[in-house]
Amino acid sequence: MILVTNYTIISDMISLAQLKKGFVIMHNNDAYQVFECAHHKQGRGGAVLKTKLKNIKTGAVIDQTFQGNDKIEKADLSRKKVQFLYTDEDAAYFMDEQYEQFSLDKDALQDALLYLKEGQKVDAQYLDNKPIAIQLPPKVILQVKEAPPAVKGDTANNPAKTAILETGLSVQVPMFVNTGEIIRVNTETGEYVERVS
Repeated sequence: MILVTNYTIISDMISLAQLKKGFVIMHNNDAYQVFECAHHKQGRGGAVLKTKLKNIKTGAVIDQTFQGNDKIEKADLSRKKVQFLYTDEDAAYFMDEQYEQFSLDKDALQDALLYLKEGQKVDAQYLDNKPIAIQLPPKVILQVKEAPPAVKGDTANNPAKTAILETGLSVQVPMFVNTGEIIRVNTETGEYVERVS
């Protein structure tokens, strides 16, 4: 990686196995964000990767299948630390370290908003000096807003329960986690990691 002032420039080729939802790639000389990707094995034919890609500039969504040994170019992106401010009906608002505010379409952020609370710092990804996406940290800390009480003797048959977190995210948690407690959640899998307090 090359550090340029407060931006980090990212660019490299990746294999099909490395491609994940949320990545921004170059395809047919345009930048696309990966909205869905599913790996499929085809016997002797090798693996294929079926994706849904959204064009960053036009918003058009395409279905694209990549073959076995295809290499995919990650887009040249820069990153900046930003602070999440709030959402309205259509967009989420952020502020960078120079106090400049910008918005991103809620649809472009997908489920990322379920891991964000007001004031939280995240990395914004920029393409041609325009913010296009955010990158969540691997884990976030959130408060449990609703969790049904544990029923004595129920831990043997049902060791987990569904809790609603402060952002509206539903997570399976152990029976000992209660309303008001703080937990750590994996942002890639959406799974409970540990109780913080």
